[in-house]
Order: sequence, then C-alpha cells, then structure tokens
Amino acid sequence: MKKASKVFLTVSLAFTGLCLGLLALSALGNLSLPQASAHPETLDEAELTRQAELFHLRRSVGDAVWRGWGAAELPAITYNEGYAFLLGYSGLPPAGWVKVPAGIQHGGAWQPLKDNAFQGQTIYFQPLSAGIYPENFAVRVGERWVSSLQTREWMEITLAQTVRADLPGFLRPVFPYRLFVGLMLGSDDKTISAAAHESFHAWQGLAAPGKFSAAETAARLDERYPWDDDPLAAHWQAELQLLAEMLRSDDRAALPAQAQRFLELRAARRQSAALSPELIAYEQQREWLEGLARYAELEIWRKGSLPGYEPLPAAASLPDFDRYQGFAARWQQELDQMPRMFNDEGDGRFYYSGMAQAYLLDRLLPGWKERAFDDDIWLETLLAQALIGD
Repeated sequence: MKKASKVFLTVSLAFTGLCLGLLALSALGNLSLPQASAHPETLDEAELTRQAELFHLRRSVGDAVWRGWGAAELPAITYNEGYAFLLGYSGLPPAGWVKVPAGIQHGGAWQPLKDNAFQGQTIYFQPLSAGIYPENFAVRVGERWVSSLQTREWMEITLAQTVRADLPGFLRPVFPYRLFVGLMLGSDDKTISAAAHESFHAWQGLAAPGKFSAAETAARLDERYPWDDDPLAAHWQAELQLLAEMLRSDDRAALPAQAQRFLELRAARRQSAALSPELIAYEQQREWLEGLARYAELEIWRKGSLPGYEPLPAAASLPDFDRYQGFAARWQQELDQMPRMFNDEGDGRFYYSGMAQAYLLDRLLPGWKERAFDDDIWLETLLAQALIGD
C-alpha cells in the first residue's frame, strides 16, 4: 500500500472513530434530557432575573424605542406546561386572561405565590388546564394589556421535543438536542429581547386597540394567501433582497431612489400575482403588527448595548448574558436571513419586511412613529410619504 493511501486510511479511521465517539456522547447526554420543568409550580431565580431585566430595560430605554412604551404599565405572564405566573400586576387581578382579539376568557382565579415577590409586588399564579395556554403574544387580564411568553426552561424542553418528533427514528437517540436548542434560542439577551417583542404587542393593543384587533384578525387570511405561487415567491425574494441591501448600506444619498424602487417592486409583485385588496391589506396589517414588534425587539437590544445603559446587577448571574453586546452579530443574522424568507410558508416574511421598513423610516422620515398607530396608515404608506416630503 502506498504511503499516501495509508495516511488517508489512518485519517479516515480516526475521523470515523471521532464521529462515533461524538455520537455516543450525544446519545449518553440525551438520556438526561429533561422532559418536564424541574419545579413547574414556581419560578426559578434565572427566570425571575430575566423578567426583572426585561422590565428594567423597557423602563430605562423603552421610550427611546417608542414613546410611551417604556412608561406604560404592562404586566407580563410567563408560563410552563402546568402553571401561568403573572408579574408586575398592581392590585388583585381578576380571574384568568382574555385571548385577543377573539375575546375568549380562559383560566381561573389568580393566587398569590407564597414566599416570593417580583420587584416588591406579589407574584400571582394559577394551574393551567391541559392544552390551554396564554400563548406567546399578548392577552388581557381584566382591562390591562399583558405580554405573554413561555419560560426559558419550557422553551428548551418543547423545542427539543418538537425536533425529536420530526426526526427519523434512527437519528432520535443521537441528535445533539442541547447544542441545537442552544443555537436556536440563543443567549439570555435574545430571550429578554423576545419577551420585549411580546411586550410591544401589549403596547400596540393598549395604544391602538382597534388597529391591533384588525391586524390580528387578518391572520385568518393566511389560508388564502398564495404561498406556493413560484413567481410571487421570486418577486418576494427580490423585494427582501433590496430591503437587506438598503439596511446594509451607509449611502444615505442613494436611499430615496432605492426606497422608490422597493415600492415599485412591491406594486408590480401585487399586480402580477393579482392580489386582492383584502390580501394586500393582510400584508400591510401583518407588517404593522409583527414587523413593528420585531423592530422593537431588535431596537431595544441595540439601545441596551449602548453606553449609558446599565443592566441589573443580578443579570450577571444569568447563564449566558452578554450585556447586549452581541447586537451586531444578531443584526447581521437578521440581514442574512431576510432574503431567505421569500419561500417561508407563513407570515414570517412580514416580520422581516415590516421591521426593515421601520428601520428605513428611521432614516427617511423622522417623526414617523407619531402616525404609525393611526388608522389606515401602514409602513409602506409612510415610506411613500417620506419620498414626496409629506
């Protein structure tokens, strides 16, 4: 056997052995994957700290993201497989929560969580009925708008379980669930900003209840949207690519012409696909609802990364908290992902197209946020007005 062949065989065997060893370690580690929250009847210190940092971050820089958001009283619900916990609610909350905009009442009486408090206030909790959760969105408790999001622990468990269910049988024992879940959910900074996303939904509901209700009701039209139309998807790709290029560019002089090109591409796409006025409104409403929440999610992270903001001292104890200094990397991930959303079946593309228009409006139309919650005013409406100086 030639020397080169022996070297290749040795390297191949070594690599195979390494892979088998890693698979064995992964399989061994998977034996201890949690299938349920360790103590679902209470909140651990890490979850309480994330929630406290969310409230602190929003109160400190939330008004710099969107005037009124930081100062608003917006309690939060966090929940796991068995219990919902209500934080930051002053006074005795009425029973349950109301799913919006359907107006459906769920849940029962809130009970004080003994031997624990949140920023000097009582934490309330209640057991959940099987399959009835507050969702990752916004709800109302009584007349108050409340954000809602799973605990980080329950997110990790449910994501691992979802991935496992989708894998072929031979991969299930050896797939590196912990690594994958960590990459998907990201740092504590990302979890806190995701909670800010839901808090902004609560702010939209509080500040513009009619517009919020119509935009969320429009989600039913996703069944009628032509997601599988290949020419439409190709046009969406061009649109999203242009938005990403504009956000990457520092050439402000070129921005108006590029924004005009974006609006032209959008109009041509809708005409080519023969989108009905109802489906065009669906796009605009989902961009307003989810795109603005995505903008707030990212912008509050960016504000937290700037000199002058000081996280709560307790946040340093979180497992993976970087004082929001990972914003630049997250921003690049968003820009890289944006053009790929053209073939996403579902309203995920609107998170990106809406967020991108919001950032462009920051550059092109100072003061645009004063009109963004008005009826019949959409992000593309404001963008068009920015180009004609209205």
